[in-house]
Amino acid sequence: MKIYADNAATTKMCPAAIEAMLPFLDRIYGNPSSLHSVGQEAAEALADARQRIAACIGADPGEIVFTSGGSEADNQAILSAARLGQQQGRQHIISTAFEHHAVLHTLEKLKREGFEVTLLDVHENGIVLPHQVEEAIRENTCLVTVMYANNEIGTIQPIREIGAICRAKGVPFHTDAVQAAGHLPIHVGEQNLDLLSLSAHKFHGPKGVGVLYARKGIPLFPLIEGGAQERGRRAGTENLPAIMGMTAALELACSQIDENARHLTALRDQLIQGLAKIPHSVLNGDPVQRLPSNVNFCFEGIEGESLLLLLDDKGICASSGSACTSGSLDPSHVLLAIGRVHDIAHGSLRLSLSEETTEQEVEEIIRAVSEAVAYLREMSPIWRDLTSGKKHFIIQ
Repeated sequence: MKIYADNAATTKMCPAAIEAMLPFLDRIYGNPSSLHSVGQEAAEALADARQRIAACIGADPGEIVFTSGGSEADNQAILSAARLGQQQGRQHIISTAFEHHAVLHTLEKLKREGFEVTLLDVHENGIVLPHQVEEAIRENTCLVTVMYANNEIGTIQPIREIGAICRAKGVPFHTDAVQAAGHLPIHVGEQNLDLLSLSAHKFHGPKGVGVLYARKGIPLFPLIEGGAQERGRRAGTENLPAIMGMTAALELACSQIDENARHLTALRDQLIQGLAKIPHSVLNGDPVQRLPSNVNFCFEGIEGESLLLLLDDKGICASSGSACTSGSLDPSHVLLAIGRVHDIAHGSLRLSLSEETTEQEVEEIIRAVSEAVAYLREMSPIWRDLTSGKKHFIIQ
């Protein structure tokens, strides 16, 4: 039996998304920019998708830009705000220490270009407080970017309150909502959002397509030059089949948010309770203010990579952190940001569930993780030092 518990990395496409894509792989194949009837049929579908996506997040269709995914959307949002700020003599950006690397690496690029970047500390529970943002805003702040939900530990940030502070201060606010879209309610007006990024493959849509929402009056500077697509904000022929699949997937996910949240929260809490029984283990992030699907633990005395391989042998697909950094031997920057020391951060496990996950699968995960941790500890010289008293336990 294969149990897929890595939905934060990517989700399986839902039948509705596949069905929505099929006509645009065969019958409706025109270029939406073409003036003939075949192209205009495609253009009508593109306009319909834009309106439907906008409705899912409380936006206007003209505020929706189709991208290749969340990373591109993050890059364009941040670089656009920075360029506008530079023109206005404002070159200070506020973010957090545990953002996705699509944000952090873009901020590093801007620092090399002379921008000042303030990365707010993250509390041990993985939540940034609104007053931290308010205290960090300066006269020359051109952007605040704080993710809606963390991709590794799943903690949900108070974006409505942060957005209200930014709106009152006249500072554009961007949120990376890649992990949140389709799983948490989004209304860009009520949540005071100026810029928002999402990616289809996180809510059972296709890979390689996403959205950047930009509130009216927020100028976007294109990353890709070449054509006038997306009202000049992103050149290149739109990936219409993927856009239609994303639209269907997002509509379905949004229509089932409450039902899915109840189901997943119960499974999440069942999993947390089971894994917490493993000695010298700790849950990463707030136990309640987190995505319904996310569970992230550290186990003292083991390496996360070895745990993943053992779990894979048992038919369980999991991760030790972000899929974007899975080839790195460095401990998770997210876990370091919430105060985990290197030795503990190396022993992390992220389990992310889906609507198809069952109680029986959760029990099997608990059993398999417990056995794998015990097996690895038996072979670990670090564990022997800990149990013999040569070293002291960090996780009690």
